[in-house]
Amino acid sequence: MVFVLSSTYMLGITGTFLGDYFGILMDARVTGFPFNVLENPMYVGSTLSFIGTSLYHAKPAGLVVSAYVWLVYSIALRFEGPFTTMIYSKRAQTQTPAKKSSAASSSKKKL
Repeated sequence: MVFVLSSTYMLGITGTFLGDYFGILMDARVTGFPFNVLENPMYVGSTLSFIGTSLYHAKPAGLVVSAYVWLVYSIALRFEGPFTTMIYSKRAQTQTPAKKSSAASSSKKKL
């Protein structure tokens, strides 16, 4: 849960809930914790939560569902990762030098 909650905190509401897909970009791509530990902390954290719940309740079916969820996340990441890289690369190319320096300082947001 630490990865999921800290990711939500770092991304905010719009970054968490598909802001990138609707053109609502952050000043810069987030690189602080938990994104400096895992590339996709929300997906990893939620999958680990599913696995933990399955083990706690001793439900093998929950492990199967957790594996399925990870498979779906893996497929989604094949599209989401390159898309996120592309939109922030395009944004970096179109920004003025003053905006780039302010975006770099705001990306160092800490918990």
